[in-house]
Amino acid sequence: MRKIRKGDEVMVLRGRDRGRTGKVLEVDPGAARAVVEGLNQVKKHQRRTTKNPKSEIKTILAPIPMCALAIVSKKDGKPVRVRFETRETGGKTRKVRVAVRTGEVFE
Repeated sequence: MRKIRKGDEVMVLRGRDRGRTGKVLEVDPGAARAVVEGLNQVKKHQRRTTKNPKSEIKTILAPIPMCALAIVSKKDGKPVRVRFETRETGGKTRKVRVAVRTGEVFE
């Protein structure tokens, strides 16, 4: 189970986008990186090919290391660390993510 998942609202802790927030679009657990909406945009020079008859410079979203991201709390809008707890709901025990500082449960 990962601490950061697709759809989470995260804040960048370091780098040129430090302090900015965005929604996680995709996660690569093997490389421990995540693509965040609107953050870490880079320019890619596309050369002319038969498929693409016109050369262009595209803006793409590059992945960010997950250690540089923190989940944003909905209670106060600040970044929080996440721990795992087992909770019992409806007779079933399941593992949930809980914010360390606020106690907020992320589902």
